[in-house]
Amino acid sequence: MILFPAIDLKGGQCVRLKLGDMAEATVFNDDPAAQARDFAAQGFRWLHLVDLDGAFAGKPVNAPAVEAILAAIKIPVQLGGGIRDMAMIETWLGRGIKRVILGTVALRNPDLVKDACRRFPGRIAVGIDAKGGKVAVEGWAETSELTAIDLARRFADAGVAAIIFTDVDRDGVLKGLNIEATLSLAHAVNIPVIASGGLASIDDIKRLLAPDCAILEGAISGRALYDGRLDARAALKLIAEAA
Repeated sequence: MILFPAIDLKGGQCVRLKLGDMAEATVFNDDPAAQARDFAAQGFRWLHLVDLDGAFAGKPVNAPAVEAILAAIKIPVQLGGGIRDMAMIETWLGRGIKRVILGTVALRNPDLVKDACRRFPGRIAVGIDAKGGKVAVEGWAETSELTAIDLARRFADAGVAAIIFTDVDRDGVLKGLNIEATLSLAHAVNIPVIASGGLASIDDIKRLLAPDCAILEGAISGRALYDGRLDARAALKLIAEAA
């Protein structure tokens, strides 16, 4: 299992939102590159990066911060937020992003996702964010009538590297991961699934290491790492021992 520490970028700073509300942003670090170095030094194998402003604007906004992070660390980075066309996918992959995450465009233009998967095998992930079980897009500002499983199944044979599934109703409020919904999604498709939204403590890590969760690729942690509810070294030690 891979534990992905999250850096969410807003105004060039590392923030965490509460329930996806941009007005409910807590700044945890005003130096994203320093935060990325800290995560790498703690032993994390990947970094999960989101351009929050970009998700709302529909185009990259925090590119300088992303580039500073890429220059600061050697571990692979996956990036989402405002990536809506092939040119931007190519740009970020060319600049050193290991995997781009396509969210809104996966709903609006699934053919782009499929084309990107063909052109860049293993480097395209789909971000599926759900509010009340329905897919939320445009930085979670809009909710569609499509379920997360319905959307995921559209990419069953496309070659998507991973699905990042976020329960928006739990994001940033430390209620624990929605394991039931995440596993339902993972069993519905043949694409690796990463759990996101609500990871709160070492108990969530233990739950993710249970046999029924072996189907998952990993999980993303944000606020719990920043406020100390989840001890990074203890979590990574537990994961290593279970491997």
